[in-house]
Amino acid sequence: MTKTRLLSASPLIVLLLLALLPPAPARAACTDVAEPGVEWRRCYHDGRNLEGADLSGAVLRDTSFQRANLKGTNLSGINGFRTRFVSADLRGADLSNADLSEADFTKADLSGAVLKNADLRRARFFRATLRGADLTGADLEMADLLHADLSGATWVNGQRVCADESIGQCN
Repeated sequence: MTKTRLLSASPLIVLLLLALLPPAPARAACTDVAEPGVEWRRCYHDGRNLEGADLSGAVLRDTSFQRANLKGTNLSGINGFRTRFVSADLRGADLSNADLSEADFTKADLSGAVLKNADLRRARFFRATLRGADLTGADLEMADLLHADLSGATWVNGQRVCADESIGQCN
């Protein structure tokens, strides 16, 4: 085979090889239905009402839920790295075993929320309400709790309950 014939056949060979590859898994769109395991990466759900939804095991990386209603929502086991919950209503939500490192909960209401064994490293809780929340086993390394209300919250050791008026730290 001459050099010219080999070069002209190369694109055809590449196309045939690509056709033999298995199809890539489809990525979920930001408009997909809220359900367990949904993949919403870099989506905007600001102001959305997802009260009581089951989003367990979902991928919510870099997604925004500013001012969203997530009251009673199941967010257990989610990948919520750098997710924004600014001013969101998360009262009674289940965030256990979730990766919420670098998430932003500024002014969010997490009253009664379950954050057991959640990865909250470098998360921001500036002026957030965590009254009665369960932080048992949570990793709060370098988390910003400035002006956060921790009154009645169960602390990371699972035994200490923060006193009333515990602002910015568990007293």
